[in-house]
Amino acid sequence: METLKELYKIGMGPSSSHTMGPRKAADAFNKQYPEASAFRAVLYGSLAATGKGHLTDFTIKEAFDPKPVEIVWEEKTFLPRHPNALRLQALDQANHIIAEHLVYSVGGGAIRDDKDFNHPPKSVYPHKSMAEILDYTADKGMLLWEYVEEFEGPDIWDYLARIWQAMQNTMQSGLAKRGVLPGSLNLERKARRYLYQAENSPQYLRRMNNLFAYALACSEENAAGGQVVTAPTCGSCGVLPAVLRLIKEICAFEDITILHALATASLFGNMAKMNASISGAEVGCQGEVGVACAMAAAATCQLEGGDNQRIAYAAEMGLEHHLGLTCDPVDGLVQIPCIERNALAASRALDCATYALMSDGHHRVSYDDVLATMMQTGHDMKTEYRETAHGGLARFFKKKYYTLKEKAIRHPKEGDK
Repeated sequence: METLKELYKIGMGPSSSHTMGPRKAADAFNKQYPEASAFRAVLYGSLAATGKGHLTDFTIKEAFDPKPVEIVWEEKTFLPRHPNALRLQALDQANHIIAEHLVYSVGGGAIRDDKDFNHPPKSVYPHKSMAEILDYTADKGMLLWEYVEEFEGPDIWDYLARIWQAMQNTMQSGLAKRGVLPGSLNLERKARRYLYQAENSPQYLRRMNNLFAYALACSEENAAGGQVVTAPTCGSCGVLPAVLRLIKEICAFEDITILHALATASLFGNMAKMNASISGAEVGCQGEVGVACAMAAAATCQLEGGDNQRIAYAAEMGLEHHLGLTCDPVDGLVQIPCIERNALAASRALDCATYALMSDGHHRVSYDDVLATMMQTGHDMKTEYRETAHGGLARFFKKKYYTLKEKAIRHPKEGDK
């Protein structure tokens, strides 16, 4: 399992797989071939299907600027390694290919090529399942965040402090803004309004409305291409920060306690990366918002006094009850249903932690079991339901939109004639 530094990354939205990953690949390719006169980027599968709504073409062109870039969209071509494939080509003055590189954006801003798939990333942790980690920590009488410190080293707290500050900055930025998000949906920013309503609500509703406001703030900033932290992805960046901020405000925890919760949450996100997937194009939104809910449930359970077994139970429930969740962004934008999903997953994370705390921590389905189930469920999904904008809500609203548009053309209003 990799370092948590590969899980929590600070970057620009709206998508870790469609913007952060391709940008990273393009930057590296540009530096490798400075003699090129121009470049070509061929996008395959899901990367092409929702690339325009996710600003994939924009971020690639920005990486190669000021040199010209041709974008080729091959959304019906799925390469066997991963649904998010990108072929970068360096061109000479005669438009001949002088070099090319095929990479895959596998989620969370991570990229791999064919060699990487045969050689797994460097492991920081020696254990390969949550069951092994729980056994190890039980034998040592160790908390999960102490386990992270043992293998990451004491410097990890400085890194997590930067991550927590970035999360807070995103929330503050999102809460301060009004207006409409970019894109075809003309979706209103709601975080600031929810925060105002929270301040004028009864105590119980105030807390829930605050939670929703914090999650919306992060997700709206992401949708607008702002700076966010992958947790585990850009599309699910609002769940964990919202939960941590709410609990910190209620319980007046010091920042180091929040950092410990971030460390524990990372174990469940990293285990999902290693043994399943956090890519919506590969397993649907269960791998993004579902894993984010698991991470937030684990963090909450720890903050509320849960032991390692209860923390693992909370995380398992957080993911289990998102199984089968499709990735169906309307018009290819990380807005509907993505933004609302973050807010509701944050609420569910609190419920999972509370439920686990009431138990003795023992349960039939383990976190490892639910990860295996999630991966199989993702493979069983039709391609249309895995970040292509051709299935689910995306298909319904596309059909509805064009039906209404056709009616408006055929039967214009009196004032439009």
